Parts: sequence; structure tokens; C-alpha cells
Amino acid sequence: MEEVEHKISVLEGAKQALLEKDSFLLKQVSNQTVHSASLHQDAGSLITATLVYALSKLVERKDYVKIKNWDKLVEKINFDFTSAIRAAMEGDEEKFNSFLKKAREALEESSVDMKQYIQDVLRKASINKASRIYEHGISLGQTAQILGLTSWELAEYAGQSKSVETRYMQTINEKSRAKMALEFFG
Repeated sequence: MEEVEHKISVLEGAKQALLEKDSFLLKQVSNQTVHSASLHQDAGSLITATLVYALSKLVERKDYVKIKNWDKLVEKINFDFTSAIRAAMEGDEEKFNSFLKKAREALEESSVDMKQYIQDVLRKASINKASRIYEHGISLGQTAQILGLTSWELAEYAGQSKSVETRYMQTINEKSRAKMALEFFG
């Protein structure tokens, strides 16, 4: 039941953020979903994470203004999110995933002029979120497979981005270590 409440909360947050064109909130919602996707490795969480992140990028970069019927698109995506929420409350995972896929397809088909760009944003969002899931301990191959990526694409991206652990594993010079030791024992 806790997972259902989380899904509902995430989609409600995404709906509100879309209406307000709040890219920061969209990113937060997407990031919340990554943890859930790492734990459950379910298609719905993965679709949600990538779709919401892609929407955050379109809003952040103001690319949504290039989509003629942006307001209608938001209405359609929010309708699909509402339908997915209803399916989650009914415990119908298949329907839940189906409505999320419809929302993603609506975005992909929203603009003939921007179709390639939107697909590129979605692809990069998938790679970004897959990298975050990989950082949560899911194998590279499994993460790539779940999101329909190649291991090569994911490995290349994961190798370029510095995870939190990598930043903390950097060594410090002798002078700094000596200073820390003196402060500790001094």
C-alpha cells in the first residue's frame, strides 16, 4: 500500500508541476521515483522517472513554447496521469503502466517539427535516470535492459558523470592530511 501511495503522490506532484511549468519540482518528482525504481525495478516507476525528467527539461529550457498545443498536451498527459492514479488505486499494474506509456506517446507525438528533438530528450532522460539507478546498485546490464538502452550507452554516460561516492573517494594532499591529523590529535 505504501508503494501505491508513493505512485499517487509522485503523479499528483508531476501534474501540479506541469500546470505551473515548475521544472525544479518536476526534477524533484523524477528523482523521488528513481529510488522507487531502484527498489522495485518496475516499468511504471521507470517510465514515470524518465517522462517527468524529460518534461522538466522541456520546461526548464522553455522548449515547450515551440510546441503549438502545449496546453492541450499538458491536459492529455495529466488525464493519463489521473487515469494511472486510478489504476494504481485499483491495484491494476498493467493499466497503470499502460496509461503512463500513453502519456509518453502523447509527448513523443506532440509536435511534428520537434519530434526528433523530443525523442532525443526522452532518450537522454532514460540514460540519465538509468545512470542514477545504476548508482543505486542495480547492475549496468539489468538497468540498461529495463530502460531499453544498450549497456554501452549507459556505461559511456555513467563513466562521464561523477557519482557522489566518486567525489568523496578523491584523495587529499599530504599537507591537508597532516593538518587534519594535528586538529584531530591536537
